[in-house]
Amino acid sequence: MNVKKFWIPVVFIILAIFPPFFLSQYWLHVMIISLFYVMMASSWNLIAGFTGQVSFAHAAFSGIGAYVSGMLAVYLGLSPWLGILVGMGVAALLGLGLGYLCIRMGGIYLSLTTLGFSEILRIIITNEDRWTRGTMGLQVPGFFTEYSKASYYYLFLIIAILLLIVIYWIIHSEMGLTFRAVLNDELAASSSGINTIQVRILAFTISSAMAGLAGGLYGHYLMLITPDIPSLGQMFLVLAMAVIGGMGSFVGPILGSFLLEILSEYIRIYGEYHVLIFGLVALSVARFAPEGVIGILGKKWESVWAR
Repeated sequence: MNVKKFWIPVVFIILAIFPPFFLSQYWLHVMIISLFYVMMASSWNLIAGFTGQVSFAHAAFSGIGAYVSGMLAVYLGLSPWLGILVGMGVAALLGLGLGYLCIRMGGIYLSLTTLGFSEILRIIITNEDRWTRGTMGLQVPGFFTEYSKASYYYLFLIIAILLLIVIYWIIHSEMGLTFRAVLNDELAASSSGINTIQVRILAFTISSAMAGLAGGLYGHYLMLITPDIPSLGQMFLVLAMAVIGGMGSFVGPILGSFLLEILSEYIRIYGEYHVLIFGLVALSVARFAPEGVIGILGKKWESVWAR
């Protein structure tokens, strides 16, 4: 089993090195966006799939990371590399504050509070045109002096792998054990001496920081940050990727991110109907495969990674 845990990710990493050599610029762009969604869906799954907190603020935290890093680069001349770290920290602090205020409510109240936070943030960004440039978007510098999709692909690939390693370590550590204890039976976990509120806030803060990191990378790759990044449409897409891939598993959000992003490119030719097709796919998976794509592939394969 340990051998399988070693060679399976190694094979995937080796295969991931080759896309820039045979993919067109367009499909390389799709791969980069897919890696962004891998980071978003996997970090959202950390709170929803392992502690049971359904938050709608994840895209908002990615927007915070993007705008903080972008504004520091544009108005203060700070390097995007440092700006992303600052944006990540701001997202973590706001996640800690929001978590402290609303985690105690739980359930539908948590979802509604984070939904309201996301909309308030989007409205502020849209209507504030001095610093964020509103709907016109904020033009920001990229990471490299010479623009190259191959360079961005490898950058996103490396950071996505590092982030997945951190998530894998968390869910297989004592911290991850407490996460699952809170998810499975909060009352029993509390009676065992686990501070369930503290555990949920910790998971929320870590996940928020990861979203801020992903958003900063995304903004500097596009070199244009718009209110679409923290939008609810973006949030629901991330949610769909995690659920369709298999919420509560390590591999599920990764599969869901690539499958749905690639599928969206193929069905985009149907214009406005592509949203309907996308919804039908999501409903079909939810109806016939409640455990997501990972459930279709079988638990035996997923057991290699240990749920």
